[in-house]
Amino acid sequence: MTCLVIAEHDNASIKSATLNTVTAAAACGGEVHVLVAGHNAGAAAQAAAQIAGVAKVIHAEGEGFAHGLAENVAAQVLTLAGNYSHILFAATASGKNCAPRVAAKLDVGQISDITQVISPDTFERPIYAGNAIATVQAGDATKVITVRTTGFDPAATTGGSAAIETATAVAASAKSQFLGSEIAKSDRPELTAAKIIVSGGRALGSAEKFAEVMTPLADKLGAAMGASRAAVDAGYAPNDWQVGQTGKIVAPQLYVAAGISGAIQHLAGMKDSKVIVAINKDPEAPIFSVADYGLEADLFTAVPELVQAL
Repeated sequence: MTCLVIAEHDNASIKSATLNTVTAAAACGGEVHVLVAGHNAGAAAQAAAQIAGVAKVIHAEGEGFAHGLAENVAAQVLTLAGNYSHILFAATASGKNCAPRVAAKLDVGQISDITQVISPDTFERPIYAGNAIATVQAGDATKVITVRTTGFDPAATTGGSAAIETATAVAASAKSQFLGSEIAKSDRPELTAAKIIVSGGRALGSAEKFAEVMTPLADKLGAAMGASRAAVDAGYAPNDWQVGQTGKIVAPQLYVAAGISGAIQHLAGMKDSKVIVAINKDPEAPIFSVADYGLEADLFTAVPELVQAL
């Protein structure tokens, strides 16, 4: 029994989500191999070889992989699928784009968003916005899995010494092509990888107030900025800050929620945080049910006072 992890990378380094996926693969049993499909991705393959617990890295080099187009990556995975009992992707935008294509071509049921491995064929995954946990047993010979990264500790980036094997790259698909990207630049940590997150809700009232009140706190803590869906929908914060079931799933060491009532869809995205601090003037706000520390106060008074105290 051997597991294949599909690495997410920028052709120079491995993204953190891959480290959590390696841990999940190791829990399935057997050897863990990592596929690095990229363009000029030798550095990423070398980085993958250093990950603790990885037995082999398969490096497929081709221009079609330069931007991680799902059609090309899925085709490459399918050339290797027959050698593996488990094929694992991180449950990120990239993984969710690629995994269903692989599962459909293999004619197997995809096991999505797992948070625990019970045995090689049995897994736990959240349903109903995380309010219930389903135990899923898969009878397929090849198990195609996406991994909720917050459910697994990251594997160490050093300590491994995996062999790197070169694979012949598949021809690029003519069905899609990369035209361009608009990437938000920020000096702050990436939201899904941040150890501290400061989030604001609709109670802030405007984009200006959001920046005026929340930014100094994030600066003091060296935190990433987040927001509730209501705040994003109202235009107070950009889409890539949204935390929740329809946004980003996060599990930082510290999550500070100011002016967020705690709708189910938001709680589903952050309730695995190690320490949750909630600031809200409504004592009945659902956010207090998951908070480790709750402050019933007006955020426009409490947050500046907190910044001053820090």
